[in-house]
Amino acid sequence: MTHHKVLVTGAEGCIGAWVTKQLLEAGAEVITYDLTAHNQRLQLIAPDLSRGRLHHELGRIEDTARLKSLVKDSGITHIVHLAAVLMPYCQANPVSGGLINVIGTLNVFEAARDAGRAVRISYASSSAVWGPEDLYENRKLNEQDSPLPSTHYGIFKHANESSAMVFYKTNGISSFALRPWTVYGPGRDGGLTAAPTLALQQVARGESYTLPVSGPMDLQYVEDVAAAFVAGLFADIDGAHVCNLAGEVIDMRDFVTLVEEIRPRAKGTLAVTGPRVPVANRMDDTLLNRLIPGLPKTPVADGIRRTLAVYER
Repeated sequence: MTHHKVLVTGAEGCIGAWVTKQLLEAGAEVITYDLTAHNQRLQLIAPDLSRGRLHHELGRIEDTARLKSLVKDSGITHIVHLAAVLMPYCQANPVSGGLINVIGTLNVFEAARDAGRAVRISYASSSAVWGPEDLYENRKLNEQDSPLPSTHYGIFKHANESSAMVFYKTNGISSFALRPWTVYGPGRDGGLTAAPTLALQQVARGESYTLPVSGPMDLQYVEDVAAAFVAGLFADIDGAHVCNLAGEVIDMRDFVTLVEEIRPRAKGTLAVTGPRVPVANRMDDTLLNRLIPGLPKTPVADGIRRTLAVYER
């Protein structure tokens, strides 16, 4: 994979750190684009990783000219676009949230369009494109179902999916989008659905924690999620593809019980309170498995064990 030069936006984030790790392990040259270059999450998950093919560029995703020159002048062949602000931020700050999540994504596609070479894009949409469960029939949702987002974040992500389709039809830019639900695992510490990981972090420290969200959530182990983004990036499929991502749906009270079974010393230290996430949680991932068969899907119990092992280390 040495001839691939991959730009990862949002590499400082949780999924971004795992994507960077997997790209480097596969032999790609990686340029990250972020506001900072602390590498804290990458250090957490891969302290011994060789970084000889890793380069950092600092900048804002809203900076059109900067991003276009970076993609064109650096010889970028692929982009994994993960730079974004999450649901609580977008609800409180819809204008700056839109500039980052929508204009930032348009910048990525425009940079690919103007690069002077074919540039393939893998990017993060979100299950937040779905509305609350009571808006849908009692079944798993597939990509033919209508997005009915109830948050600014979900509306922004749906807009990006539509823009990607227009860029393919107009400019021939192939892209691959995933709609994650609750990504959990080492390095996840921000956003509405970070609660399961924050709970595991506190268990590793011997501290108590109250999960501020309740009800069922679709838990997807971050290493699997990153693998799906990387597989989509290099898959030999043209078009603007958008795929549901499905993990294992588990109620947060059952999640706490499972953690207590795995780490008995945690018994009584975790509690669940707060509202349900206003997003339908039953996803049909048939399309993803047809386009890219054989993707990993870590059982929640194994993901809990792996996450605790990293934080306890």
